[in-house]
Amino acid sequence: MSLWKRTVYKSVCLSLALLVAVTVFQRSLTPSQFLQEPPPASLRQQKAQKPSGLLVNPDSFWKSAKEVVTPTPVVSRRPQAWDVNTTNCSANVNLTHQSWFQGLEPHFQQFLLYRHCRYFPMLLNHPEKCSGDVYLLVVVKSIIAQHDRREAIRQTWGREQESAGRGRGAVRTLFLLGKASKPEEQSHYQQLLAYEDRIYGDILQWDFLDSFFNLTLKEIHFLKWLDIYCPDVRFVFKGDDDVFVNPTNLLEFLADRRPQEDLFVGDILHHARPIRRKDSKYYIPGILYNQNSYPPYAGGGGFLMAGGLAQRLHHSCDTLELYPIDDVFLGMCLEVLGVRPMAHEGFKTFGISRNRNSRMNKEPCFFRSMLVVHKLLPTELLAMWELVHGNLTCSRKLQVL
Repeated sequence: MSLWKRTVYKSVCLSLALLVAVTVFQRSLTPSQFLQEPPPASLRQQKAQKPSGLLVNPDSFWKSAKEVVTPTPVVSRRPQAWDVNTTNCSANVNLTHQSWFQGLEPHFQQFLLYRHCRYFPMLLNHPEKCSGDVYLLVVVKSIIAQHDRREAIRQTWGREQESAGRGRGAVRTLFLLGKASKPEEQSHYQQLLAYEDRIYGDILQWDFLDSFFNLTLKEIHFLKWLDIYCPDVRFVFKGDDDVFVNPTNLLEFLADRRPQEDLFVGDILHHARPIRRKDSKYYIPGILYNQNSYPPYAGGGGFLMAGGLAQRLHHSCDTLELYPIDDVFLGMCLEVLGVRPMAHEGFKTFGISRNRNSRMNKEPCFFRSMLVVHKLLPTELLAMWELVHGNLTCSRKLQVL
């Protein structure tokens, strides 16, 4: 090689060496580190860890005290959609060998065998009901065959509003259903329900049988649904499909309430005792509940709750075993949260008068002052709605708000 070529070769090598040295110095790396890939973030954190156990970020050394480091976003544990897609539930056969279990009535045995099966797939869903600003979500428990009750409610107190007034958001309505309890009715009624839902788009349905004991399933499925699709709703009214509701009075009651408060209001039962008579619909054997009284709870005919509390109820209910009486179960969930439900005279889940023959139960002037009255058949609801919202003159005004 000629002298000129050797000189140029040495110059190029020297320039490359200087470039590497400057780069290494600027990056504060050792030459061995420069030739390696950067270590993973977890390893960098381990190397930056002091003996005291506190992590030090080496990149923050040159930052001024006024600079704010953006925290790592916390990933929400809330599922983004209904996450139960299959029904995989088998009986808890271990119970069948217990002597106390063998002495129970067949419907209680059935309940206990499948009590661990908490969530089921959705058949009909309408997450769009919670799009935008929803002030009040009206939720009605119904069964597949009672389409006449749903239709009466849509024409009366379940009518939706785009605004609840005074700058408040919308009022939306949903019906909660399971499947027909009789196998021979399931196919026929399901087709009719699908047609009804195509017309109105207001039905949530899950893949469990509608029965008295499964009303508790309806409670926890709705609370889970609300947590997923409707986390920002201000307030929730939940009731049966055979009640009269005065929406104007509901909204007036909520006018000075905050969605963040622990609001759960209705017709509250205190110190109610479990019924031990086997001929009663609400009979509970001692092996299922051995306390002398229930926690305070609202009659299931209708109650109001704040949206934030409804989300917390979802999580508290998940800590409890299912109970066959749905409104008592909600009272147990409230007890877990340390929230006492509030009684209000405008909620009459046993009728305005417990004496069914009382004229008060037919008097529209009383209905106009109430928030919720239980119970009315569809024809009675439509007739009472017309009377209350017609040219009604009452001799005196009953103030319950």
